[in-house]
Amino acid sequence: MELLKLIFIGVFCAGWVDAVWDFEFTETEPLDAAIVIKNGSKEFKTLYSHLLPYMTDTESVWTVFGDNGVSVKSLVAVLSYFVLGGKSKTASVQQRISALQASSLYLLLLGIPGSVVNKVFHQILFDTCLNTVSNCWPQSLVKKRKKDTLKSSQADGKRSKPHRKDNDGDEEQEEVHLSPQDLLKIREGVVLLVKSLLRLLLKFPLKDEPQSADNCMFAKLTNFEPVIGELTFGAGQDIDAMRTMPELAYYGLWLLCSSNHGDEKVSLRRVFHRILYVILMMSKGESDKPSLMMATQAVLAARDQAIGFVSHVVDELKEPALPFLRILLQHISFRMVDKTDYRTHGAQAVAKLLAKMPCGHYASFIKWLFDYSRQSKVAYRMFALDVSMALLEQPEREANEDLDAELVTFLPHRFLVHNMVFGRRSDASPTVRGHALTCLAQCLELPSMNATRSVKELFSTSEFLSHTHVCTLNSQMTQKTFKTLPFKTIEITNDDNASFECKSIFFFTVLDGNVMLVFSLAKDTMALLKRRVSDPKTNVRKCALQAMMGLLKHNVIMLSEENLAVLSERTRDPALSVKKKALQCLMDLLAAHPENSLVQKAWLRGVVPAVVDAESSVQEKALECLEQTILSQVKSHGSYSYRDAQQTLTWDLLGLLCDHCQDLGRYFSRAFTVWSKQNKFTAAFINNLISHTEAEHAAGAWLLLSKVASSCPRLDYGKILDAWDNLVRSDIITWLKSFDMPLEVISASVETLCRLGKKFNYVLQTFLNQHCGELVSVCEAYLSGVILNENGAQNLNEDLVVKHLYTLGVASLHCPSKVGKRIVLLVQSVLTSSVEQQSEGSEELAGSQPLSQFKATSMPSSVRAHAVITLGKLCLQHEELTRKYLPAFARELELCSELAVRSNVVVVMCDLCVRYTNMVDRYVPNVSACLRDKDPLIRKQTLTMLTNLLQEEFVKWKGSLFFRFIAVLVDSDPTIASLCEYCLVHLLLKKNPVMFSQHFIECIFHFNSYEKHKTYNKFPQTASEKAKFSLKGAQNKERRFTIYRFLLVHFTDAQRFNITIKISQNILACFVDGELPLDCDGAAVLAETFGILSLKEIKLSALSGAAGAGGDELQEDEQMAMAKAVMQVAQKKVVSQVQKKVFIESMIPIIINLKSMLEQKRSPVLKDLMGYLQLTMQDYRNEVKEFFAADEQLAVELEYNLKMYEKEKEHEMEAQMAHCSLVGDAVSGGTPVSTRPSNGDPGLPCPCFCPQAPQYGLCHAPARRPQPPRPAHPKTSPVRQVQLLAAYKHNAFIPTY
Repeated sequence: MELLKLIFIGVFCAGWVDAVWDFEFTETEPLDAAIVIKNGSKEFKTLYSHLLPYMTDTESVWTVFGDNGVSVKSLVAVLSYFVLGGKSKTASVQQRISALQASSLYLLLLGIPGSVVNKVFHQILFDTCLNTVSNCWPQSLVKKRKKDTLKSSQADGKRSKPHRKDNDGDEEQEEVHLSPQDLLKIREGVVLLVKSLLRLLLKFPLKDEPQSADNCMFAKLTNFEPVIGELTFGAGQDIDAMRTMPELAYYGLWLLCSSNHGDEKVSLRRVFHRILYVILMMSKGESDKPSLMMATQAVLAARDQAIGFVSHVVDELKEPALPFLRILLQHISFRMVDKTDYRTHGAQAVAKLLAKMPCGHYASFIKWLFDYSRQSKVAYRMFALDVSMALLEQPEREANEDLDAELVTFLPHRFLVHNMVFGRRSDASPTVRGHALTCLAQCLELPSMNATRSVKELFSTSEFLSHTHVCTLNSQMTQKTFKTLPFKTIEITNDDNASFECKSIFFFTVLDGNVMLVFSLAKDTMALLKRRVSDPKTNVRKCALQAMMGLLKHNVIMLSEENLAVLSERTRDPALSVKKKALQCLMDLLAAHPENSLVQKAWLRGVVPAVVDAESSVQEKALECLEQTILSQVKSHGSYSYRDAQQTLTWDLLGLLCDHCQDLGRYFSRAFTVWSKQNKFTAAFINNLISHTEAEHAAGAWLLLSKVASSCPRLDYGKILDAWDNLVRSDIITWLKSFDMPLEVISASVETLCRLGKKFNYVLQTFLNQHCGELVSVCEAYLSGVILNENGAQNLNEDLVVKHLYTLGVASLHCPSKVGKRIVLLVQSVLTSSVEQQSEGSEELAGSQPLSQFKATSMPSSVRAHAVITLGKLCLQHEELTRKYLPAFARELELCSELAVRSNVVVVMCDLCVRYTNMVDRYVPNVSACLRDKDPLIRKQTLTMLTNLLQEEFVKWKGSLFFRFIAVLVDSDPTIASLCEYCLVHLLLKKNPVMFSQHFIECIFHFNSYEKHKTYNKFPQTASEKAKFSLKGAQNKERRFTIYRFLLVHFTDAQRFNITIKISQNILACFVDGELPLDCDGAAVLAETFGILSLKEIKLSALSGAAGAGGDELQEDEQMAMAKAVMQVAQKKVVSQVQKKVFIESMIPIIINLKSMLEQKRSPVLKDLMGYLQLTMQDYRNEVKEFFAADEQLAVELEYNLKMYEKEKEHEMEAQMAHCSLVGDAVSGGTPVSTRPSNGDPGLPCPCFCPQAPQYGLCHAPARRPQPPRPAHPKTSPVRQVQLLAAYKHNAFIPTY
C-alpha cells in the first residue's frame, strides 16, 4: 500500500478518473505537475514484484485494495495515463519505460483472479497495452531497416505509389535520440511486457475477445533480435527462464493455438496467417500492405525459426493442422514475389513444410501445384519450377495402400521432372522457358537417382502406347487482390475460355490408371532442345546451353560431333552473355570428359576462335581457358606422367592442333601474341618445351615453340635454334627420302632445307641442285619403276606414288636444271587414261590434245590429280612446257570427268596466269566456263580464283567473262550465289565502280541470247559454252530479273539516269528505226526492256527520299537536321525537273512511235509498253495530257487506266480493313496486277511478265467507256508524223546527266 501511496492515487479527483473512463482511454487530461514518481521506474518494478504472487495465491488482492481504500477504477486510470504517455514519438526515455511497465502492471492485474468481477478488463486499453511495444521501441531503427526494403509488387498487382518524405523527415528530426543504455532499458520493459502477456494467456482466456487475440504482437517480435543456437518449441516452458524475444514470441503463438483462446481452427488460421509474412520475409506494419525485407542473415534465421515452429505445430496437433498447413503453402505460393533469392527461399520453405504432410495430402497438394504452374502469371510458373526442384532434393514418396489411385501418379519424382519441369520447355514466356531448361540441367546434379532416371527417359526412344490423347494446358483462377485475399483455401479450376494457354501440347498415355508423359522419339525432344539453343531470347539460349552441357556431361545424350557442335558454335553467338556461357559450358564438359577426343575437338573449335572475338571480355575468357588448360600445364619431360590427367589432356589438345585442327592455327597464334605482351614465356617454360622435342610429344612441343618464336621478337632464340638444328641438320634429307611424312609437311621440309643452305653460307643454287636434285632423281627412279614396268602398276601403292609426285613437284621448283625431258614424260604418262595409244613422234599433235589421250594407263584419280599439280609446277619453271600443255589443260577441263583432276587443272591454269599472263589470257574463257561446272566445289573454287586474278589485274573484264561471272548470282547453290555477291560488291566493284553500268545493256542481249544487234553480244563462244550460260526463255525470266535488280541496286543515281537514256537510245530507238526486227526474239527483248524500266530499283533514290538520308548516322543538332531536310527537298525538286525534261524530250517521242508500230503489228508487247507508261505516269498524274499532246488517244487511255488503278487500290484497302489483315501484293515490288481476264488474241504469244507494272492493256478500255475518235493510222497524219520525227531527231543531241 505504501507503493500505491507513492503514486498518489488517493489525491486524484473523481472527475479526472471519470473523464479518463468516459474517453475510453483514448486520451487523458494532464495531471498536476506536483504529482510525480519520486524514484523513476523503481516503484513500478517493486509494485510488480509484490503483485505477481497474487496470480497464484488464494488471498485476493482486490480485498486488500478495498480494505485500504484503493479504487481499482482510479488505479486503472493512472496506469492508462502512463501507457498513453509513451505513445508519442517525442516521448522521453522515462516516459517510454513507464509506459511499458504500466502496461505490464495492467496485464498482471488482468491475470489475477477476480479481475473480471472488478471490471479491470477494457478492450481499448488492452489493445493499447499490446501496441505499447511498437510505440515505445524507437521507430528510427525500424525506418533504417525499411530504407533497404523493397515494396512488394505482389500486394495488389500494381506499382505502389511513392511515399511522401516530408512528414517522415520531420518525425525523424523530432524523435528523441536514444543511447545504447536507453535501448537496453527499453528492451527490459518490452521483455517484462511480453512475459506479462504470456502469464495472462495462461490464466485469462481470450475466447470471447477474438479481436484482442488478433492484436497480440507475437509475430512482429519473431525477428526482434537474433537468437544464438536453435529454438525449442512446446508447452510447459518456464517463462522466467526465457531470455530472447523470439523465444517468448513463439511461446505466445503456441499459447494462442490453444482452444482456451477460441475455436482451434480459428486459432490455427490466425497463427498461421501471422507466420505467413515471416516466412515470406515481409514486414506487416499498420497498413495492410506488407513490405519486403532484405534477405539478411537475421531475416533468414527468423524465417527458419518460423518454419520450425509450423513444423512443431503440425507434429503436435497432427490432423487438425493439415488443412491450415495447406492454406499456408498456397498463400506462400500466391504471395511470393518474383525475385530469384526470395523464390528460392520460398521454395525451400514449401518443400520443408510439405515433408510434414502424409502421402495423401502431399499428392493432393502436388496436384494443386500442377494447376498452379499453368496460371497466366509468369511469377507463379517460375515459383512452381523452384518448388519442383526443392521437392526433387527430398526422398521420393511411396504410395500407401489406401491412397486414391488418381493421386498416385503425383507422388514420384518422374511427375515433377516430366510435367512440372520439362513441361515448361515451350512456355509462352522466355523467362519461364529458360528457367525450365536450367532446372532440367540441375536435375542431373541432384543426388536423387530417380530424378536422373526421369531425365534420361525424356531423351531415350519411347513408343506410344494406346489411349493416347492430347491435353491442352488451359487453366485460370479468379482471385482477389493482395489486400482482400483472405487466408483461406485457394481453389484453381480449369476454364476452356482461359486467357492464358501454354504453347506446348503434352502427350499423355493412360496405363493401369496412371498418367505419364511419353514421347514418340528422342530425336524430337533433342530437336526441340536445339531450337531452344537458337531461341530469339538471349536468356533462353543461355539456359539451353546449360541444359545441353548437363545432358552431355552425364551421358544422357550421345557425345557426337553434331551435339557437341551446338556448344562450340554458340561461342560465336551475337549476345555477349551467351558466348561467355558457351565457353564456360565447354570448360565444364572438358573437365567431365577429358579423355574424349570429340569433346577435345569441340573445345578447341569453340575456345580457340574466341581469342579474336570482337568483345574484349570474350577474348579474356578464351585466353583464360587456354592458359588454364594448355599453357599452365606444360611441365618438363622428366615431370610428365601419363597418370596426370591434366598434362595428358594438354598434349592431346596440342596433338589435335597439329593434326585435325590445323585450321585453328591463326587464332592460336593470336593468343601467343597477347601472352607475349604479358611476359608469359619464361626461360623455364622454353626449357620445358625443349625437353619434349625428342619425346613422344615432339609435334606439340614444336608447335608451341613455333608460336612462341613468331610472337616474341625479343626472345633469345639460341636454345630453340640449337634444338631445331640438332633435329633437322642430319635428319631432314633422310625424312624426305623415306616418304613417310604427310604431304603438308613435305613442302615445309623442303623450304627448311633451303633456309639451312642460306644459314650456313653455302652457294645456294649449288646446295639446292645437290639436295633437291637428289630428291628429283629418287622420285624419277621410283616413278619409272611403277610406270615403265609392265607389272609395276599391279601392286600400286597409291599413297606412295602421290608422295613421290608431290615431292617431285616441290623439289623441282628449287632445281629446274635437274628436270629432264624424261621426268616430264613420266608425269605426262601418269595423266593418260585413253584406250588408244598415240604414235611416237607426234609431239605437235599431242600438245593440242587432252592429256588423257597420250597413252593408255589405269592410274587412280587421286594420282592423276597430283600429277596435274606436279606438271603445273614443272611448267612454272619452263615457258616452253607451258606453251605446250596449256591447250591440253584447257581441253582437259572440257572432257575430263574426274572431279579432282578438273579442280587441280583450274588451280594450275590460274597459277600459270600469274606467271605467264599474256600466254594464258586466251584460255581464260575455258577457265570461266567452269563457273557452270556440274560440281559445286569446282564452281566455288573457280569463282574464288578468278576473283583473286581480277583483283590483281592479271585478268581483265574481256569477252564474256563479266556475264559468266554475274550469272553465278543465280547459281543453284545458295552459298555460291552469296559468295559471288560478296566478291562483286565488296572486292571488285570498289576497284571498278562503273563496271556494272558499262555492261548492263549488253546483259539484256546476252542473257536473252540475242545476237542481231550490230554492237552487243558479239564475242566468240562455242555452242557448248552458249548452252551452259544461256538464260533465255520464260522459265529463266525470274533469274534474269534477279541479276538486273542486283546490278541496279548498286548503281549510283547518275548511273541510273544515264542507263535509262541509253536504254531508250540503244534498244528502243533501234526498234523504232528498224535496226532490230520485231520478230519473236525481238519482242521478248523489247518486253524485257519495258520490264526493266518498270523496276523500282531503276528509280532515282533522290526522288524516293533515300539519297542523303545518312543511314544510321546521328544528327548533331536540330538545326543540322533541318538544313539537311531542306537540302533534300531542294535536291529532289531539281532532280525531278531534270528527269521530267529528259522524259518529255527523249522518251516520249520514242514511246509514241513504238506504240504506233506495235499497234500496226498487233504485238503483245503493247501491253508491256502500256504497263510501263502507267507506272511511270503515276508520278505525273496531272500532266498526262501535257506529256502526250501529240497523241491524244494515248493520253485518254492512260488517264483511264490510272483511274481504274486508283479504284482498284481503294477496293483492296477496303477489303483489308474489312478482314483486318495485311495482304501482300501479287506482283514483286508491290504493284498490283489486274485480275480481269485478258481479251487478247489467243493465237498470239503469251505476253511477257513485267515486274511491278500494272497489267492494264488497251483491251480493257473499250468495255468501260465510249471510244473517242482516233485517226485511222499514224501515217494518214503527215503533219503529226513530221512533228514526231523532229522531236526524235532533236532528242538525239540531249547531253547525258
